[in-house]
Amino acid sequence: MAILITGGAGYIGSHTAWALHELGEEIVIFDSLETGHREAIPEGVPFYQGDLRQEGAFEPVFENHNIEAVVHFAAFSLVGESVFQPLKYYNNNVHGTEKLLKALADHDVRAIVFSSTAATYGEPENIPILESDRTLPTNPYGETKLAIEKMLRWCDQAYGLKYVALRYFNAAGAHPSGRIGEDHRPETHLIPNVLRAALTGGTVKIFGTDYPTADGTCVRDYIHVTDLAQAHILALRSLLSGAESAVYNLGSGTGFSVRQIIDAACEVTGREISREYSERRAGDPAVLIASSEKIRSALGWKPQMDDIHSIIASAWKFMETHPNGYET
Repeated sequence: MAILITGGAGYIGSHTAWALHELGEEIVIFDSLETGHREAIPEGVPFYQGDLRQEGAFEPVFENHNIEAVVHFAAFSLVGESVFQPLKYYNNNVHGTEKLLKALADHDVRAIVFSSTAATYGEPENIPILESDRTLPTNPYGETKLAIEKMLRWCDQAYGLKYVALRYFNAAGAHPSGRIGEDHRPETHLIPNVLRAALTGGTVKIFGTDYPTADGTCVRDYIHVTDLAQAHILALRSLLSGAESAVYNLGSGTGFSVRQIIDAACEVTGREISREYSERRAGDPAVLIASSEKIRSALGWKPQMDDIHSIIASAWKFMETHPNGYET
């Protein structure tokens, strides 16, 4: 029996693929490589390049492998881009997932772990954020992920397709070996952009210094990508052992400000990092911190790399050994 990983050549998908591969699990990866990287896939793992939306795209996978479950990462994920190109995001994320779910129903696959997002909440009502809090996304990216969660709920009712939706906060870091890491084009995440500035002598732009936080900059909850991978494995095992569908937050429960991240990066790299101050960006909440008590209690998940310096150090190791990303 095999596990299909869609988007398995992407950042979080590849780390989950490696984690499952290292456990000796049989995995199959499906990715368009539009944003993923072939170099991030474990050697020898079956790989299918294709588009979720293409008719019959999954038929070779099901013909050649006995798929028992899916971990679904494949999606466009640039929040800013989604605001200006909402139809692109609905077409790829929602319609693509519809095609995937149809294939799962046709082949009697009854378990899926879905890569969701904290963007489903929008402006938080409470800190830390609970899974039961209001979901009111402020961008099309978050809306598409929430739409997929709702689609999964109806598929559970109609087809018995059990799911776990994992709402992440800020994924960060890289595999401890340095062999895989974060390489987005363009890169919009804070930590790799800060480290890129350290590597090249560039400047980091800080958006807003007048937030109601300790140092005036935004506070976010960072979680190491390998801890995210472990959460997917625990969710997968729970479904395969007969658990009911569920939604879980994934975060460390601790927040770090933009200034704190830059200061920590200076300590890790031993380099000074230039800063440029700018106005707030529209839609940036002051503080986003998750409560992960539900998944800790239900599945026994506990982050193993929750020290921000360790998270940054792992990302720095990847960047130093891959200064041009996977194009090295």
